[in-house]
Amino acid sequence: AVKFLLESGADPNLGDDFTSTYHKARETGLNSLQVLVVREDEFCDRLSNRASFKCCTALHYATLVDDTNICQLLMEAGANPTLENENGHSPADYARTREMKQLIESYAKKYKAVEEQRALEERRRYPLEQRLKENIIGQEGAITTVAATIRRKENGWMDDDHPLVFLFLGSSGIVFFLSNQGRLTDGKGTTIECKDAIFVMTSNLASDEIANHGLQLRMEAEEISRQRHKANLENTTVEEEITVSRRFKELVVQPILKRHFKRDEFLGRINEMVYFLPFSRSELIKLVKKELDFWAKRAEQKHNIELTWDRHVLDVLADGYNVHYGARSIKHEVERRVVNQLAAAQEQQLIKKGCHLNITVDNPNDELSKETTKQQPKEPAIRLQITEKGKKQTLDLPHVPIAERIHDAFF
Repeated sequence: AVKFLLESGADPNLGDDFTSTYHKARETGLNSLQVLVVREDEFCDRLSNRASFKCCTALHYATLVDDTNICQLLMEAGANPTLENENGHSPADYARTREMKQLIESYAKKYKAVEEQRALEERRRYPLEQRLKENIIGQEGAITTVAATIRRKENGWMDDDHPLVFLFLGSSGIVFFLSNQGRLTDGKGTTIECKDAIFVMTSNLASDEIANHGLQLRMEAEEISRQRHKANLENTTVEEEITVSRRFKELVVQPILKRHFKRDEFLGRINEMVYFLPFSRSELIKLVKKELDFWAKRAEQKHNIELTWDRHVLDVLADGYNVHYGARSIKHEVERRVVNQLAAAQEQQLIKKGCHLNITVDNPNDELSKETTKQQPKEPAIRLQITEKGKKQTLDLPHVPIAERIHDAFF
């Protein structure tokens, strides 16, 4: 039966989800007696049907009933001998004979070696930098620093007895304190080994200084790019070459950190301090597009509405960037100026399922004008244009003025 299941594609590493008769009855809607009867019919009579076998795999059970042939069959099919159940026990912990224990442990060594080789090959084919860039826009310097440090740890070029500790600077967050021997102790005195862990601490210390420094670096890079363009030189992506200078770190950031933590030994246990700089204009456009793509997918899946936008919309929404709140300010800007309109239009039954909505900007050529109303910059109005049965109509919804921006109060 086991062989047939494996040949049919059964996963040998799936774990049992049975905890107790009471919990199973509550999950399935059956009464306790029914659950107990079903469990007795399906369960091996050599094991207690009243015990918790949560997360036990087929290999756990084969070991418990002392069946060497099934154990070998499962491990040859890819069963992981190192998987632990809810009690933290691997199959070898349930071995009744020395031969069974040696069999499982020998396969465990082979399995670990194969997994390490597979992970090494995966890292070679698919570098960490590439994986991070698929989920992070910009921050080339931070990605390079993090990836390089993790690579040293993964490949054995770092102290194996201590975890990796990063301090991310430039955005708000919370700082965690790590103990002097690479272990954490909870309030009950339980010690947790952390030598293979990665700790990421975030801090808004020196965030204003880093932001201002980053903006200056951006402007310098843009000026270099313009000069290269005028001279018909090769216009490389200068923005990606922006890095925080060592002089700035030592003279500006380090004194701020020392004044706050008051302990050099704490800062000395941090492997890398990673600096996150303000986004460039091109990165902001990518952030806006990513956010709009999310809502377009949501509109299609949940409301059967096709959502598109003009290119000027990206520029207008990117202007909502606040250097102190980072990507969150872009997210809020899209929600405030686009999603709110979508929700209002639906509530007023101005849009229907199956329609096509296009986001537009009023007077896109004047979007950078310095006209003022009541001494405040005039925001280019974002409108929804609906196409239904071949007819176009611009929805006239109440426009939210710039004075009503409230995200500063939340972040």
